Amino acid sequence: MERLDGHQVTPEYPHPFVHQVKLTTAQRITGILLGSILFPLRIIMAALLFLLAWPIARLRFAGVSAEERAQPVRGWRKWVIHPIIWLLSRAVFTSLGFLWVKVKGQRASLKEAPVLVVAPHSGFLDMIVLFPTQLPTVVSRSENCSLPVIGALLEFNQSVLVSRKDPESRKMAVAQLAERLTSNGYWPQMLMFPEGTTTNGRALIKFKPGAFLSGVPVQPVLLHYPNKLDTVRWTYKGTTWIDALWHTTSQLYTSVTVEFLPVYNPSLEEKSNPNLYADNVQKIMAKALGVPATDYVMEGRMPVRKLGGLSLPLESPARETLAVLHRYGLGAAEVEAALHRMVARCLLGVKESKADVEMLSSLLGVGDRQAAVSICGLYSKDEVVDLRQIYLNVATISGCVSFKTLLHTAYILFDREGRGVLDHSELPHLMGALLGVPQHDTADLYAEASRGGPLTEERLLQALTTHPTYQRVVNEHLQPEERDCNLALNTLADMTTVNNNGAVQYGSTSGHHKLE
Repeated sequence: MERLDGHQVTPEYPHPFVHQVKLTTAQRITGILLGSILFPLRIIMAALLFLLAWPIARLRFAGVSAEERAQPVRGWRKWVIHPIIWLLSRAVFTSLGFLWVKVKGQRASLKEAPVLVVAPHSGFLDMIVLFPTQLPTVVSRSENCSLPVIGALLEFNQSVLVSRKDPESRKMAVAQLAERLTSNGYWPQMLMFPEGTTTNGRALIKFKPGAFLSGVPVQPVLLHYPNKLDTVRWTYKGTTWIDALWHTTSQLYTSVTVEFLPVYNPSLEEKSNPNLYADNVQKIMAKALGVPATDYVMEGRMPVRKLGGLSLPLESPARETLAVLHRYGLGAAEVEAALHRMVARCLLGVKESKADVEMLSSLLGVGDRQAAVSICGLYSKDEVVDLRQIYLNVATISGCVSFKTLLHTAYILFDREGRGVLDHSELPHLMGALLGVPQHDTADLYAEASRGGPLTEERLLQALTTHPTYQRVVNEHLQPEERDCNLALNTLADMTTVNNNGAVQYGSTSGHHKLE
């Protein structure tokens, strides 16, 4: 069985972004009986408490100017309204079944640790950590401000707001964080979830550097849910937020332990290197939890792990593409023909390499539009996809095209000016197509491959096949496992060759079709 940093990987939990609540028949029946009573009662009670908190939260800044809102709240607005919101918010979680919160260790003072870093991040119910930490300020998506009640509570909290879609918003949030964390106690303590997304808790994913950018001491805080049923988690695949809410409120009660670890004071090296600081804190927290510290992250909608700056998919889009085609009845010969049609269209030009769902369906040779929609969704956020990505990514696992040949084809498709070299802005697109996921940081690879001059095909091939880090990328993601050849492409032997004039040829010993 495969291992993940010493921990076993199972089909149910191939990586930290998958979670399922496992119920026996007796537990399922009990959950239905209790849930039919407890779920509506608890949701109604929580909703009423939230509605009561709404106007009180708004009262905190009623009649306050924009200039005053940009400063920490003081006076009666803090000492009167803060405890009321704390009590109402705690009552919400009590109504949901969190009757007790066990606390281990001691929370550091504001001056000892301006920021609390909490992990693992399991779901929205993790907000229960705000009560033993006395409602510190948090970081939230700016889109949440438009939500009823939630928007009022974020305003009450004086949260740092950031839009994931707006780079300028992220820059402003970083500046705001730096101002608050280095204010020497002027601003309240902050609380952050450095993983940035929710997981199944079986590993800590790579910490984002936001909480560590200012180089101030942090206090690690661990969240434990020591229950027979692991109901609170809401992940990328498997359990949804409504599943987590149903299963949790269907229990008589849910236990939670908040554990404060000793304050971590960064070294001079860590202060100047936030990523190193984040990694070291991650390792300490992982050790205390008894789980591995991994380099997994969620980029956009895709779970990946980082290696040499590259993003490597945890779930291969190419394998899923072949699985979809297999479900819709395409055999090896049909897949070969589809790839032939794709690369032929790509060679016509960049514009022609873009295809909508209808064009993709036609190229694939599938009558059902849903097959094309499913495959398009693996490579694009909308219903227009770059055929170069599908062709190159699927070809990497075919097992019948050498990596050298594939890289040569990739150069032809992405070196539109025919210079024989790529610049730093073209490399991410080529590597993204090969790996099947967007690449945001190819600077290290570009520097390594262009050390001896312009980034030619030969230099990139040498870097990928001789540098220890990038050798791993090629061996683990750009070379097929033996079983991949049997998925759908087991007759693609010698499918693709590329001559020195840039012509791509298809076929086997029976003949070749030349595409100029």
